[in-house]
Amino acid sequence: MSTEEAQSPNDWLSMIHEVGPGFAERAAENDETDEFVAENFEKLKTRRFFSALVPTELGGGGVTHRQMCRLLRQLAGYCPSTALSCSMHQHLVSAQVWNHLHGKPGKMVLEKVAANELVLISTGARDWLGSNGEVEKVDGGYRVSAKKFFASGSPSGDLLVTSAPYEDPDEGWQVLHFAVPFSADGVSLEMNWRAMGMRGTGSNTVVLDGVFVPEETVALKRPRDRFHPVWSVVLTVSMPLITSVYVGLAEKAAAMVRQGAAKRASDPVLPYLLGELENVLTSAQLAVDSMVELANDFDFEPETERANAIVVRKTLAVKAALQTTEKALEVTGGGGFYRAMGLERFVRDAHAGHFHPLQEKRQHLFTGRLALGLDPIA
Repeated sequence: MSTEEAQSPNDWLSMIHEVGPGFAERAAENDETDEFVAENFEKLKTRRFFSALVPTELGGGGVTHRQMCRLLRQLAGYCPSTALSCSMHQHLVSAQVWNHLHGKPGKMVLEKVAANELVLISTGARDWLGSNGEVEKVDGGYRVSAKKFFASGSPSGDLLVTSAPYEDPDEGWQVLHFAVPFSADGVSLEMNWRAMGMRGTGSNTVVLDGVFVPEETVALKRPRDRFHPVWSVVLTVSMPLITSVYVGLAEKAAAMVRQGAAKRASDPVLPYLLGELENVLTSAQLAVDSMVELANDFDFEPETERANAIVVRKTLAVKAALQTTEKALEVTGGGGFYRAMGLERFVRDAHAGHFHPLQEKRQHLFTGRLALGLDPIA
């Protein structure tokens, strides 16, 4: 798909439905073998999906944030692992788009993504406010050593977007945010992604062994273990994209069981189960739709209150999406317990939603502290 053709949302949606059946055919094998969805990534690359969010004036597809949420939601119905690993890239691009649209640095990264169809890999969720690793100040920059977990899409990664803590002699503990190419000296992968669900995401551990980070590539320095305004941007643009994946797989799980249920309409309990299914699915849909509205296609200011509203809805949506898959399993009357149906894979995949920020109890704490007029992070 050319950049010109990408201007129509329907064209992008048609593309997803064109490649999706092939993704669905490979999904079970990727799950069985823990194999990364590399072939799917290549097909999406040839269709310039990884630069779809980049504004057209910078060489990208000009897809809006709202449209990308919808595309990932549809993609999840075919292969949740592909959709989730793509969402990790797209949320990094989204943060750069927000920066660009609000007069902050971002243009250079976006142009590189568009020119080379680069795949960006995130480690931010695992690092959160404190980050991890060891940093040494050297001439011209820093030497960084760390292990970064849950790096989804890492086998196809071009650029690692990460952070590490540094004890500044004057300012105390800081967290440095930077990007390093996967081709840089000292960057390697531990191919250790063996998980309960989302097995095709390639969320391996990235090892940084004395990697040189030039001073000029440090995009942000912030106080360690403090809630910085950057997170109000990141959470607001990232969580609707990521959560859309879980709602999309829940919608697919519901669709999988409705047709079979119609053949068992005489079962007196079945209407109750289907009614419950529709209720929890609707709860997930309403919550994620509200998240997308809050992100407002990048037209928002970085407010803690907005970030809080996002993470509240993330908890509600992910919890309801998981309940939907589990209720779908119950609707089958036992048939869904057979792996051949494919439903149990969606149940396992849905459980991964718990581990994106903020995890439920951490969200409760964050939200509760704000309700008391306190800083959200103790």
